[in-house]
Amino acid sequence: MSTGITEKQPTIPAPGAGPTGSRGGLIAALLESVRTNMRQYGMLIALALIIVLFQIWTDGTLLQPVNVSNIIQQNSYILILAMGMMLVIIAGHIDLSVGSVVAFVGALSAVMMVKHDFPWPLALVISLLIGALAGAWQGFWIAYIGIPSFIVTLAGMLLFRGATQIVLEGQSISPYPQGFQKISQGFLPEGGPLENYHDLTVLIAVVLAVVIVFQEWRDRRRQLAYELDVLPFNLWVLKCVAIVAAVAAFAMTLASYRGVPVVLLIMCGLLIGLGFVMRNAVIGRHVYALGGNKAAAMLSGVKDKRVTFLVFVNMGVLAALAGCVYAARLNAATPQAGTMFELEAIAAVFIGGASMSGGVGTVLGAVIGGLVLGVLNNGMSLVGIGTDYQQVIKGLVLLAAVGFDVWNKRRAGS
Repeated sequence: MSTGITEKQPTIPAPGAGPTGSRGGLIAALLESVRTNMRQYGMLIALALIIVLFQIWTDGTLLQPVNVSNIIQQNSYILILAMGMMLVIIAGHIDLSVGSVVAFVGALSAVMMVKHDFPWPLALVISLLIGALAGAWQGFWIAYIGIPSFIVTLAGMLLFRGATQIVLEGQSISPYPQGFQKISQGFLPEGGPLENYHDLTVLIAVVLAVVIVFQEWRDRRRQLAYELDVLPFNLWVLKCVAIVAAVAAFAMTLASYRGVPVVLLIMCGLLIGLGFVMRNAVIGRHVYALGGNKAAAMLSGVKDKRVTFLVFVNMGVLAALAGCVYAARLNAATPQAGTMFELEAIAAVFIGGASMSGGVGTVLGAVIGGLVLGVLNNGMSLVGIGTDYQQVIKGLVLLAAVGFDVWNKRRAGS
């Protein structure tokens, strides 16, 4: 899996040049690479610093295997929403209704499974279709009628929240079938020769590391074939080693507990699929074009109405999936489900590098932004910081991220 980051080749002094020779040239190249890609690397560096800070502050509790699994499961629905929200914002729109759609779909899933004994796989499929219909409803008004997305989704937020109250009649519904609960609470099955580690997780890590290195090598060869800028070979090797080391450390942490959570596989599938679409598929390039310059995109033949409609259908499906994941984790459908989820998802997107004006951002960036918020929430809870101060800190982080985006644009422009 490629990281999706295109790097500009830095200028490297000739070996032996300057007081530090080739080592100094390599360091200069590394610093230049980071400087020219600060937008992509900034939040990744910030995430690493936050992890180190709270790992020290909590005396090592943050990266305990059980806590890492909790972070993944506790933030899964926000990360799913953030991936869909990133596409919406890249296209130049906003969706304020996703939290209410989460609650509405969760309520309907509970009615189907708990009250009417639907098989949970069938109920899950129907729930996703309901999410697609909700997205299509809003996408129609935005794309074909021309009502601003802020107004349409604000109306949707009220509409679906009220519908949730009607469906649940103000009461929570539980419990869900065991199979459905495993969507959010389950882990891959155990079994194999290893005694202290989860065998399937170790195998997945090895395969993933090989795939990542192969993809990086193939991308480098393709860029060289077209005479595009690439990292110097030494830095490219260092980058591959760092990626493999990160995958190995993360996998072994999970493998020392119960292995890979099922919901992590779901999120990885979404990340790979949506990342591929946005990087390589025609519709992905059209989404970027619409957000970057709608008039130019239309003159170039981009079917803006259809693209906008499909973006909101996708958002509806992902909101429905997040609703099912959240309901499965709670093992109940509640009228208050999804409250403020839209703001968490939007914050994750902007922290992850999206632009208010549209046309800028990556799906991976949305995941990184969501992890920044998730690790902050978890770390602050572990050290006993109150929820009031947590809100203040998260607000400051969001402001700092957007301020960094503005500064980076001005620096690039000058």
